[in-house]
Amino acid sequence: YFHGFKGSAELQMQQASLMATTLAHHLAYVAVDGTKGGWSFPNGAWTGRDEQAFIAEVLDDLSARDGFTANKIVIGGFSIGASMAWYTACQQGEKAAAMVTFSGVFWNPLPRPEECVAEIPPMIHFHGTADRTFPLSGRAIGATRHQGDAYKSVAILRRRALCEDEARTRITLDGIDCEVAPGCLRGSSTMCIHGGGHQARADMLDAGLTAVGFPK
Repeated sequence: YFHGFKGSAELQMQQASLMATTLAHHLAYVAVDGTKGGWSFPNGAWTGRDEQAFIAEVLDDLSARDGFTANKIVIGGFSIGASMAWYTACQQGEKAAAMVTFSGVFWNPLPRPEECVAEIPPMIHFHGTADRTFPLSGRAIGATRHQGDAYKSVAILRRRALCEDEARTRITLDGIDCEVAPGCLRGSSTMCIHGGGHQARADMLDAGLTAVGFPK
């Protein structure tokens, strides 16, 4: 789980409701630590550490010490942490079974579908229409950075994963209306739009983990 702006692994481990929900689904809760409260992903506001190399090292360490395997790993994150999860799915998607994210997607310029691996994991993304921190359409951060559009970001991963976009259906998760693109290479791609703001709630996580194949 990738924390949001000005967060840390230590602070993330204090999110008791998210931790309890994750454990209830028979998963460990692993918080990774950004540098200076942020993440260094393409076109983002921070530069520095090679995050994809760092994430690969974390996954290798979890595998060596605790026996973690790709079929039991779910990538998660909130805000810029969700953005970090998206770039991880794009670049190392084969190392996870699924992704559940909240209120953050790619940044402009958006990656092209062919820049991502084909093994995009099944995913669920929650985003609020009243989000002013990371709006659905994105927003400028300073003079040179710009958050990406959530709908366009979802479309990129769907195209890469060869989802059947014309066969989209609708479901309800945690009372939220969600659009599902089926037939992707590894499973469906789901986008859930709620009326709230910038948030990651345990009840959303609960519904999301069940939907991607990790029931209680």
